[in-house]
Amino acid sequence: METDRTSRRTAVLALLLACAFWGISFPTTKALGEAMRASGSLGSTWLVAALMIGGRFLLGGIVLALVDRSRPRAAEVAQGILLGVFTGVGMLLQTDALAYTEASTGAFLTQGYVVLLPLVGIWTTRRLPAARVTVPALLVLVGLAILARFDPRTLSVGRGEAETLLAALCFTVQILTLGLPRYRRNRPLPVTWTMFGTIAIVTIPVLVVVGAEPRDAWALVATSAAAACFAALTLLSTLGAFVLMNRFQPTVTPSEAGIIYATEPAFTSVFALFLPAILSELIGISYPNESLDARLVIGGGLVIVANVVLAVWSAPDR
Repeated sequence: METDRTSRRTAVLALLLACAFWGISFPTTKALGEAMRASGSLGSTWLVAALMIGGRFLLGGIVLALVDRSRPRAAEVAQGILLGVFTGVGMLLQTDALAYTEASTGAFLTQGYVVLLPLVGIWTTRRLPAARVTVPALLVLVGLAILARFDPRTLSVGRGEAETLLAALCFTVQILTLGLPRYRRNRPLPVTWTMFGTIAIVTIPVLVVVGAEPRDAWALVATSAAAACFAALTLLSTLGAFVLMNRFQPTVTPSEAGIIYATEPAFTSVFALFLPAILSELIGISYPNESLDARLVIGGGLVIVANVVLAVWSAPDR
């Protein structure tokens, strides 16, 4: 039906906007981390990561809970907890892995769900994925490999690579959880603020292990620059992105969602062309812009083409 196709394309555009919000998070998180470490009291990268992740999701959950006063149903709580556990663990693993592997390798391996999701689909349906999913997925894999300067000859599975693959597995479960039929009637806002609260709770063991103290959280807003970065991460990359994700992803299949989410590195590369210099001026750090080169044009172009193909190649009527 035409209405179903229109709503599907609306979902694709909404999820692309979520990816753009996530794309902003990489340079902003780096800038906020530099600002927090400049205080001299936060030496552990685990501490900085847990404070940023826990802080933004705790605040985001409070905001959503105040906006949506409805009482969540049991299925909404269950889905929110599942999403929160796997998203929170995945984000912590992804952040720690960057200290033990090259960023280009990590960027490519993080998108492992582009491969994992179709494989899960084959296993559950006992059928090969449709061409409208296979073709964009192949375009995305090639585009991401170019974008991340991925070289299989230099790949070795050490701590960083292992943690990144585990993070990709966590994000795969996150995407699949949003597509489960038993949660189809769930309302997105109660699910999202339950998810946010769970992510904040997931960071608590990390904070306990590294010996965090309540005053350490002040580093998130200790200066006007840090507060601005934290606000951007909370409003755009947390509230904006995940509300869009939880609202619109159930309209597409998990495999299609994985292809759409693969645009996040492309958006990150675009923002990295100009945002680092702005943040450096704001915070007083040295964070140079990336330059526009063939890698970005070709790799990012293939990812964009894949999503255009996905949006135009309509799914069969249900």
